[in-house]
Amino acid sequence: MSAVDVTLRPMRADEAAACEGILRDLPDWFGIEEAIVSYRRDIESLETWVAETGEGVAGFLTLKPHNEHSAEIQVLAVRAPLHARGVGRALVEHAEGLLRTRRVDFFQVKTLGPSRSNANYDRTRGFYLRMGFLPLEENKLWGEGNPCLILVKHLACGRS
Repeated sequence: MSAVDVTLRPMRADEAAACEGILRDLPDWFGIEEAIVSYRRDIESLETWVAETGEGVAGFLTLKPHNEHSAEIQVLAVRAPLHARGVGRALVEHAEGLLRTRRVDFFQVKTLGPSRSNANYDRTRGFYLRMGFLPLEENKLWGEGNPCLILVKHLACGRS
């Protein structure tokens, strides 16, 4: 499939519902109601960037800073028809560029770990690996049946 042209910009407050709608339209990734509600709060309270096409919000990424050295992709979602069309890549590359200008050294993301077989999350992990993230550890942060894989990327921004 060919890449789709998107415009990246900060989310407007009135677009939080559209972002939540994208989550709800992806039940194979976002099927836990409590998580969707929590992500909606994060979308509204943290720095969120949207990828927009002529048809509206195509995807979004919410950044969660941890400290001056690290930040995390709190949530990333792209409308299903636009998967593998460059929208997620554009959002992650944009976030990485922002973090580099802020001299943040480490970028991380959490996703379902490989010890639980899931074809959709195999694709998700593959995406993050292609984006240069490396697996750090798998733990039980989300409970026994939901192994959490932490992936990190060293941005090598350095501090003097």
